[in-house]
Amino acid sequence: MPSHDNLLLEMKHITKRFPGVLALDKVKLELRYGEVHCLVGENGAGKSTLMKILAGAVPMDDGEIYIEGKKVEITSPFQAQQLGISMIYQEFNLIPYLSVAENIFLGREPKKGKTPFIDWKRMYKDAEDVLNLVGLKIDVRTPVVELSVAQQQMVEIAKALSIKAKIIVMDEPSATLTDHELKTLFDIIRTLRRQDLGIIYISHRLEELYEIGNRVTVMRDGQYIGTFEICDVTREDIIRMMVGRELTEEYPKVIFKRGPERLRVENLTRKGAFENISFSVHAGEIVGLTGLVGAGRTEVARAIFGADPLDKGKIYVDGSEVKIRSPQEAIYHGIGLLTEDRKNQGLVLSMTVRENTTLANLKRVTKWLFLNIPEEKRVSKKFVEELQIRTPSIEQIAQNLSGGNQQKVVLAKWLFTNSKILIFDEPTRGIDVGAKAEIFKLMNQLLERGVAILMISSELPEVLGMCDRILVMHEGRLAGELSREEATQEKIMQLATGYIKKNVA
Repeated sequence: MPSHDNLLLEMKHITKRFPGVLALDKVKLELRYGEVHCLVGENGAGKSTLMKILAGAVPMDDGEIYIEGKKVEITSPFQAQQLGISMIYQEFNLIPYLSVAENIFLGREPKKGKTPFIDWKRMYKDAEDVLNLVGLKIDVRTPVVELSVAQQQMVEIAKALSIKAKIIVMDEPSATLTDHELKTLFDIIRTLRRQDLGIIYISHRLEELYEIGNRVTVMRDGQYIGTFEICDVTREDIIRMMVGRELTEEYPKVIFKRGPERLRVENLTRKGAFENISFSVHAGEIVGLTGLVGAGRTEVARAIFGADPLDKGKIYVDGSEVKIRSPQEAIYHGIGLLTEDRKNQGLVLSMTVRENTTLANLKRVTKWLFLNIPEEKRVSKKFVEELQIRTPSIEQIAQNLSGGNQQKVVLAKWLFTNSKILIFDEPTRGIDVGAKAEIFKLMNQLLERGVAILMISSELPEVLGMCDRILVMHEGRLAGELSREEATQEKIMQLATGYIKKNVA
C-alpha cells in the first residue's frame, strides 16, 4: 500500500486506450492539500483524457485513484461530485437561460421540507453566500446569458464550492479573461488554496504557472514526463519537455521586403463599435491590431469581412475601392477571416477534414452541380501534407483534432480560396507552444507568397515577436501605430489604456 501522507489525490499507472491510439500510458499525478498543481503538455498530450477520467466522464482501462488515502472507483460524473471533485471545463457547463442560482444548484435544488417543491428563498440566499466567496456581486436571479465570460467563470467556481469540492480542476480558465479579470481569478485561487483545497490548473500560458502554481507536471504523447517544483524549472525547461525537442525560436519572424498595398481602409465606422478606423496592409507584412478586450478589434475585422454592416467608410483591395456587404463578397475579393472562435465559426465540427477544407470554395470541386469527391480528396491531402496537419486521415471529424490542427484546417480552407488578404483573429488562443511556432512559420510562408496578414491578438509577446507594424485600439478608435523597432509592451499598454495618444501614420 503506497504512502499517502499529505496527499489529497493520487493517480497511479493510469492507462487509457482508444481504437488505434494509446491515449494514456501509465500516467501518474499527485495533488497535495492547499496546492495549485499545474498540468501542461501540447494538444493531444493526454491532459484532458486524464482529467475526464478523474471527473468520471471517461473510464480508465487500468490504474488506481486514491482520494485522501482511500482507493476509489469513479464510474460517473455524479460519483466524482460525491467524492468532492469538480471540473470546470474551458467550454462552460452552464445553461444560458436559467438564472445564476438555478445553475449553481442544478439537480441539487433545496426543497421545502419533505415536499417536491423548490425552496426559492433558501436557494437564492445560498447562491448569494457562495457568490460572496468568489467576490461576485450580482443578482442571483440574473439569467447566465446576460453575464460576461469572466462572470460566468466565477459562477462555475461558485458551483464547485457549493458542492463542497475538495479538488477543483480548471481547464484553460484564463483563455477569455482580461488582465483585470485574471487578477481576480488568481486572488480567488489563492483564497481557495488557503482553505486547503487542491487545484489542478491546465494552461498553455506558461507565465501563469509562475504566478499561481506550486508544482507542475509535464505530459507528452500520453506519457508522464515529470513533476517539478515551479521554482526549480525554467520556462525553457518546460517547453523542451513538452515538445521533446529544443524549440529554437518561439517567434520565428522573417522580415520580407514590403510589397504593394493589398488592403486599405478609410474612416470605417460602425456606431457603438468603432469610429474612423484607417490603415493599410501590404503584401509580405504582418500588421498587428491589438488593444484591451472590448476595444473593437474583432468588430473591425468582421466589418472588413462583410459579416457586420458599416455605417460609413471605404475599403480598397489592390488599390481599387470595393463594396463588401457579405462574407461571400469578401471571399470574392480575396479576403479570408480566421475567426477567434474557430470551433463555432471557423469549422463545422461534425464534418471531416476533407469537407471543411473545401467548404469556402465548393465551386472549385463541383462539376455539373455534383461534388467531385476524388478532386476534393486530392485537394485535402495536398493541404494536410503542406500544412503538416496531424490527422489519422482526411475523413477524420474536425471535432476530434487538437486545437492547433483545427486551426491549420481553417487556414487550409482559406488557402483553397486563394486569399491574398488574411485576417487572423487570436490565431493561437488555446494552442500549445509547439503548435504556436508552427502557425507562425506558416504565416512566414504566406508572406513569402505575397499574402498580406492582419493579426488581431491580446498576447503582447506574440504581437511584438511577429508583427512588422502594430496598430493599437482604445475604446473603438485607433490610439496609435508603432513600428517593430519602437514597440514595447509598455508603449502598447499606454496606448491601449488611453494614457497616451500617438498619430497613426
